[in-house]
Amino acid sequence: MDDAAPSWGSEDGDDGAWGARDLLVTGEAVALDLPAASLGVRVLSGLVDLLAQGLLLVVGLVVVAVTAPDDALAAAGSVVVTAAALVLVPAVVETATSGRSLGKLVMGLRTVRDDAGPPSFHHCFVRSLVGVAEVWVLAGVPALVTALLSRQGKRLGDLVAGTYVVRDRFALRLPWPVTMPPPLAGWAARADIGPLPDGLALTVQRLLGRGETLDPRAHERLLLRTASEVARHVAPAPPPGTPPAAFLAAVSAERRARDERRLRAEVAQRQRLARRG
Repeated sequence: MDDAAPSWGSEDGDDGAWGARDLLVTGEAVALDLPAASLGVRVLSGLVDLLAQGLLLVVGLVVVAVTAPDDALAAAGSVVVTAAALVLVPAVVETATSGRSLGKLVMGLRTVRDDAGPPSFHHCFVRSLVGVAEVWVLAGVPALVTALLSRQGKRLGDLVAGTYVVRDRFALRLPWPVTMPPPLAGWAARADIGPLPDGLALTVQRLLGRGETLDPRAHERLLLRTASEVARHVAPAPPPGTPPAAFLAAVSAERRARDERRLRAEVAQRQRLARRG
């Protein structure tokens, strides 16, 4: 559909304008704010976890010292208990609770992957393993330094594992549906609108929903560039003189309307098949 693209041109915009927040993207390209936890709250959460791990370690070492029949077994048991208390148990707990340790549960935090999904055992194990060096061996200095330098407040274990910590208790605000511009309703109903790549669909939602937070000139450049990219997936081109913002709104509103009609048709079909069965 490239031949139907309007002559808005391709302007260089500042993609970094959207870099202030981390976003979880739904299947409809709706961006959900997933704010990273502040350093102070993470420190408090870490202290709770350190106390819990230290208590588990002391209890385990006492049990080994009392029950081991000789020094060799006591030394081996101490190594196993230390590895379990500082690495294995924390990794298992965070995996089973989708990223919530005791400290994170108390402070309302959780660990997520860089793509905002729940961490796997591999992620949690790497975080815990690196945490032994940066927190227990080096007194938390590397963790504090990397957290201060990282926009997401990542400690060294998060950088290695590909995770970060977010606030688990926050208000979820979905954007209002985009309204169809009346002058473009007829054109949009007849237009062939192909599927948009997830990243492009998300950019459209951001521009239409929160573009006012940008510098007006940067906003205009992004509108021009995004409209030019979206036009490659739409035919025929919109009427001459259509503003890029109106074009994007029409495409977004029409895609949503078609998805709703498709879903209603699927529901109706399932209901008919259920009645026949």
